[in-house]
Amino acid sequence: MKGCKLGLALALAVLLGACRDADIAGLEQALDGMRVDPASVKLAPLPEMPEYVSVDYLFGDQRSPFEAPRAEGEEIAVSNSRLQPDSDRVKEPLEAFSLDQLALVGTLTISGKSSALVRDPEGIVHRLHVGNRLGLDFGRIVGITGEAVQLVEIVPTGRGGWVQRTNMMTLDS
Repeated sequence: MKGCKLGLALALAVLLGACRDADIAGLEQALDGMRVDPASVKLAPLPEMPEYVSVDYLFGDQRSPFEAPRAEGEEIAVSNSRLQPDSDRVKEPLEAFSLDQLALVGTLTISGKSSALVRDPEGIVHRLHVGNRLGLDFGRIVGITGEAVQLVEIVPTGRGGWVQRTNMMTLDS
């Protein structure tokens, strides 16, 4: 045990000795020379920048690799579907932001009517009720609980149609 401690102490002394630089004064002198005449410092030339070549994306009409593949035989919406967003409707202010840019910061219930407090990226808190709209995917609030807001969104199928999906905003997200 004593030999182990002695060996460890010796190894530590060798490592600490290796960290010491013998020519600190020479380094300081070189740095002082550079501070006096910065033009004397010769820098390596910058590497040549590669030329940017634009590439066309040819797979926009196919399934996104970030979406789960559909099960065989699963129905998909087609362009003659009745479901589609109302493009003539005047958009509400929070429809300019994606849901991940918005934060649910609280909920209120006054006289039995629930409302949600949602902060936008500019720091403004908006008071919303069931029926208000938010998000880039035509989201409409369909329910407000003490800790969450439930939305129904209308999203494109990628094949000319539209489908509904539900989404949630929670206080902890």
